[in-house]
Amino acid sequence: MKGLDWTAAYANLGVRIFFVISGFLITTLLLNEEAKTGTISLRNFYVRRAYRILPAAFVFMLPMFVIYWHELRWQEMAAAVFFVMNFDSHKPWSIGHLWSLGVEEQFYFLWPGVFKSIRRHRVGVLLGVIVLAPFCREFCYWLGLPAGYYGIFPTVADNLAIGCLLAIVMPRIPVFRSWLVACMVLVIALVPAFPATSASHTTVKVLVLWPLVQVCIAGVLLHVVRDPYRILNLAPVAWVGRISYSFYLWQQWFSYSHPPKPFYFVFFALALACASYYLVEQPMLRLRDRRKATVRPISQAPPIYAVAGD
Repeated sequence: MKGLDWTAAYANLGVRIFFVISGFLITTLLLNEEAKTGTISLRNFYVRRAYRILPAAFVFMLPMFVIYWHELRWQEMAAAVFFVMNFDSHKPWSIGHLWSLGVEEQFYFLWPGVFKSIRRHRVGVLLGVIVLAPFCREFCYWLGLPAGYYGIFPTVADNLAIGCLLAIVMPRIPVFRSWLVACMVLVIALVPAFPATSASHTTVKVLVLWPLVQVCIAGVLLHVVRDPYRILNLAPVAWVGRISYSFYLWQQWFSYSHPPKPFYFVFFALALACASYYLVEQPMLRLRDRRKATVRPISQAPPIYAVAGD
């Protein structure tokens, strides 16, 4: 694989890890609320998500729309505003990274209602999604769509579903041996390097290797949840987790511009992320907390996953 291919492969791995974690955390929140109240308040869920996601996202979008007004088409800006950028195959670089936020918002829109209405069939529905999504990706490759059209919700739903399933069945999963966890980490590290340079190799990677990676990601996540590593609770790591959503929004401007910016420009992205976190996210979260939401805050969960958190 060439350098750029390696970068893309492992960037894709990072997104998959994030989606698995997101499915796990959101489903854990829903399970906790159901255990506490006997039901799920969809209104409270969506209000919490709106306070958490929308202000920082729109504060990022507005200057991007102004600065790149002559480069962006109206439908691309609309796709960003309505969180459907993952269905835009062209994805302009300045706001193209919002495709993953679109996936998250679609997940938030769909899963809580499904979770609430099909209590007895949750596991079956999730298993169906986990089985069918790889075939959807393979079908997209067969149609000749670029990158298997990875990013539209049906092609990534299994990433989220396996995290959701983990949250539901976690109490029934035995403790993993250390050697098994090490094997899972090795699979996660090596599979992205598998060269999908032919139709047969692509089929193997889509239908076998990537699903295996997602199972391993869920296994390592379960191991870390059950036996938290001290490093994840260190103050600097926790702080990075808290600003991770704002950093996700702003890093694109400095990381993938044309021509690419020098590495030290990441510090400018970090500065904007801090401004977004302290001046936008925190005031909005304090305002939200004054509403006395009925579900416990996700701050009790590992803070490194702030984008997916509550």
